[in-house]
Amino acid sequence: MTKIIYLIRHCEAEGQWPNAELTKKGTKQAEQLKKYFTYRNLDKIITSPWKRAVNTAKPLSLLKNKPIHTDERLQERKLSSKDMPDWFEKLKNTFIDHDLTFDGGESSRTAQQRGLEAIKSIVNGNGDRFAVVTHGNLLSLILHYYDRKIGFEDWKALRNPDLFVLTFDQERITLKHEGDV
Repeated sequence: MTKIIYLIRHCEAEGQWPNAELTKKGTKQAEQLKKYFTYRNLDKIITSPWKRAVNTAKPLSLLKNKPIHTDERLQERKLSSKDMPDWFEKLKNTFIDHDLTFDGGESSRTAQQRGLEAIKSIVNGNGDRFAVVTHGNLLSLILHYYDRKIGFEDWKALRNPDLFVLTFDQERITLKHEGDV
């Protein structure tokens, strides 16, 4: 049986904190995103509990008349609990050393495993087609698991929103980039 997960990076937000709202542009993007799904069936919509992810999924939820389910494992990766002015370079280094950890943060490997646990529970659950809304860094780590060529430069190239289709068909798994829909 084929299972399809539409992996979505949230729409443009006002900031990085968990309660950050979508910008006006982000709200329009969420409305545009639902058009991609007009003629696609969905069994379930799952998001990070962070506000920008949930708000990205709201128009889709209304279109498909499906509730939004949140999963803590889909929240953004925490790089550090301390302010790091050089966070960009430090993040780049975590794509090279997957076990590199900063104060109060998660390594790439730990965050990836958390995200993959969510994906595996979705695949092993009921339904065949799922929309999953998460965040850029975690998304890139999940994608890297399925395609080892995906790395830091791909994370930098992600857009808000961005969409990938992960297809599980028997023993074969395929990943396709649909772009910023």
